[in-house]
Amino acid sequence: MVRPEVVRRRVARLGEYLTLLERYRRYTLDEFLAEPERYGSAERFLQLAIEATLDMGSHIIADENLGSVERSRDIPRRFREHGKISDALEQRWIRMIGFRNILVHEYLEVDRAVVHDVLCNGLPDLAEIRRMFAEYL
Repeated sequence: MVRPEVVRRRVARLGEYLTLLERYRRYTLDEFLAEPERYGSAERFLQLAIEATLDMGSHIIADENLGSVERSRDIPRRFREHGKISDALEQRWIRMIGFRNILVHEYLEVDRAVVHDVLCNGLPDLAEIRRMFAEYL
């Protein structure tokens, strides 16, 4: 059984991250790149937001016995296999996980123009995943 308090805390935190990330969308690419605090904060909050989706996903998969998870990308796959998300959202979530891996493991090589693009175009995907998790409350 899914423990609502676990999901509730992470859904709330993801909402906080999304609110913070929305602030960075207003900047042009040049404005975004001009301030290390802007792109550094955005990178960190994007990482935390994606981590929150993985934490909630792992919790629900384990509690509902939806299958095994060997790698992070297995999480969206299990949700799609059980009809909880669409094929399209699964693919977008997998791309987010790949982006999170770059932020964490290849941080010296992060293309900040890509970070800006994710801010401008990828936040609705995180919001959609958040809504899906909120249904467990």
